[in-house]
Amino acid sequence: MAARNLAYTLPSASPTTVENTSSLVRIIALALISASAIASRLFAVITYESVIHEFDPWFNFRATKLLAAKGFYEFWNWFDPTAWYPLGRVVGGTIYPGLMATSGVIYNVLRFFNLPVDIRNICVLLAPGFSALTAYATYLFTCEMKDKSAGLLAAAFIGIVPGYISRSVAGSYDNEAIAIFLLMFTFWLWIRAMKEGSAFFGTLAGIFYFYMVAAWGGYVFITNMIPLHVLVLILMGRFSPKLYIAYSSWYAIGTLASMQVPFVGFQPVKTSEHMGALGVFGLLQLVSFSELVRSHLASKQFKILLRSAVALLGVLGACVVALMTMKGWIAPWTGRFYSLWDTEYAKKYIPIIASVSEHQPTAWPSFFMDLHFLVYTFPVGVFLCFKELRDEHVFVLIYSVMASYFAGVMVRLMLTLTPVVCVTAAMAVSTFLDIYIDPAQPAEHGGVETEAADDSASVASAPSGANSPSTPVSKKGKKVLTPAARAALNSSQGATTPSTSPDEPSTQTFLSKTRGIFGKDTRFVAIINVVFLISYFVIHCTWVTSNAYSSPSVILSTRNPDGSMHILDDFREAYYWLRQNTKEDSVICSWWDYGYQIAGMADRPTLVDNNTWNNTHIATVGKIMASPEEKAYPILRKHDVEYVLVIYGGLLGYSGDDINKFLWMVRIAQGIWPDEIQERNYFTPRGEYKVDRDASPAMRESVMYKTSYYRFADAYGGQRAAPDRARGQEIAPGPHAPKLDYLEEAFTSENWLVRIYQVKKDDILGRDHKSANAFMEGKKRKRTRPTSRRRALPTASNKYI
Repeated sequence: MAARNLAYTLPSASPTTVENTSSLVRIIALALISASAIASRLFAVITYESVIHEFDPWFNFRATKLLAAKGFYEFWNWFDPTAWYPLGRVVGGTIYPGLMATSGVIYNVLRFFNLPVDIRNICVLLAPGFSALTAYATYLFTCEMKDKSAGLLAAAFIGIVPGYISRSVAGSYDNEAIAIFLLMFTFWLWIRAMKEGSAFFGTLAGIFYFYMVAAWGGYVFITNMIPLHVLVLILMGRFSPKLYIAYSSWYAIGTLASMQVPFVGFQPVKTSEHMGALGVFGLLQLVSFSELVRSHLASKQFKILLRSAVALLGVLGACVVALMTMKGWIAPWTGRFYSLWDTEYAKKYIPIIASVSEHQPTAWPSFFMDLHFLVYTFPVGVFLCFKELRDEHVFVLIYSVMASYFAGVMVRLMLTLTPVVCVTAAMAVSTFLDIYIDPAQPAEHGGVETEAADDSASVASAPSGANSPSTPVSKKGKKVLTPAARAALNSSQGATTPSTSPDEPSTQTFLSKTRGIFGKDTRFVAIINVVFLISYFVIHCTWVTSNAYSSPSVILSTRNPDGSMHILDDFREAYYWLRQNTKEDSVICSWWDYGYQIAGMADRPTLVDNNTWNNTHIATVGKIMASPEEKAYPILRKHDVEYVLVIYGGLLGYSGDDINKFLWMVRIAQGIWPDEIQERNYFTPRGEYKVDRDASPAMRESVMYKTSYYRFADAYGGQRAAPDRARGQEIAPGPHAPKLDYLEEAFTSENWLVRIYQVKKDDILGRDHKSANAFMEGKKRKRTRPTSRRRALPTASNKYI
């Protein structure tokens, strides 16, 4: 028997013991990964409190409260008269209800078991809970790509990677909280259905696709990814009945189910974004039919028939699609779709999309911040997929290419790239560890060296060609087996050795090792390097999560000189003031960013909110902010506005205030009223965006400028220029300071972050407010001499004309 060439010895154990121990370790590892995924998302709750974050989550929370209080039927038929005043909003038909329905089910299940958990806490903790499910779904998906060890690494990576945590921290009650789990689980079900040709898994994939459609508008990514995978496989000549069964069951069940969501309706058969899936479904039927015809016709006849049929159906299909598009039965591509392929499109034609920060192209540092060392292990995993290139690997390759492009176009879509990066990186790291942990060492000259007696016995049992005179001999006088002899040796030894688990290397592989790693020191250095990278990855993820992604937008914080935290709670202070000091039907005018927060915390009607469905209404608010008071006042009165709310960060140095968003308000308003609002009027003659004494007249007279800087110099005593810390400019006091005529200050938060102004009622004497204020201050306007209507007397120069 040949001696094993091992770097270190392994403890002997039966295959059953090894398999049971491995299963137990995997269960414990998955439990720890799930616990760490949940715990890493609780920094916001620990540092601040259990509170809803950002903007959109406030609407989701408000809708979920109504669902929990009044039931699903009332929620489904909910008309909200306080949104988009005076238009209102049909909520049930304009949302993806999956998130709210999920929270509502959890709430009712807990109540059924007499666990009185507040609906707010369920909403706050929903995203961390689903992150554990996402880790498990990623584990299942990666197991299909490689093995269970790679699956564990992928689950660990996605559990703490910042690219996913940014959308799933506690309090981030948005659609993405459950969408990434549904994305990965649907993809796993699709891979299983395709590999097994199972209508059962195809149906499950369709059901979870329906859940995804009900939860997130990004379902279109799945709608096009799976058909693209099928199309590529067909072009590669890999069509099979299994592929036909999997796709047909997924598409039929998933499409019919998705059409039950009111917000989606008949879009799967009427919009261009869904035509790819429908087209591939039709193509798959034709390919399947052609395979049936092939089995009944001669090869030459089949080729002629196939070419004719393809040409005829191609022309006919193109004509049908073109006709349906011209008739309006198929909706054209939307502006959001064009903005993904042309990064300048939204800025030129749809400024409301371009104004959102998360719709901007991704900066290169963001990739490292959100993915860390996974960035450079990602291509290695893609390369490994190319080496085997099974059908499921083709899916990962397509996913990698598409997600990489979209993540570069839009910051928000980094979320769709993160799962496939974790999967491919886990495949790369797992393969690296497989090589360096394997105790088998290669023979010195690349062959399997055996003793002379063992060689004779082995070669005697091999085919005759293996014992030919051409068998090479090493310099040490030992025979080196040819590939044929090596195969015969392995097969003969394998026949007497019990098989082990696919995930555990067989001891017989040590005997056939032709290349590998020598010694323990090399293995130790390589493994320590991987451990260091993963440890540093954990440290990086923890730091980014705790410092960058766990701060709710409604609560700001700074550090005192002694290092302690100082909380700035201006937003909730202002919203609470509105709730306590204004009438329930008082209409609030603010930029659309704050609409959901005002409705959720202040419970007051708003002109616009984050739904952004009516561009004209948003442009109206932009016009109000960009116009002088005397022009904005009639618009405010026409819309029954009682209060104007602006965010100003000049005192604190908060760069996300309305002054820095003001140019987007101007651009959106200019798109509707190009003759009245022009962006160039708000820049200096040298093209600078200034707010100090060099600011343009249009800028200084705008409602936005006046409401932001009104009495700002008083914060510094009123005797010297007040520094705007957000823009690095100074606001002069005295006659240059802004004065208000049609608005009056109602509330300013502690740190001047939120400022609220009340719109004055009409003057009881019918005067405009500017004249009334001038009269009250003893500064009556100078009466201008009326223009004479008499004809001018003739002069010497025009007497005889």
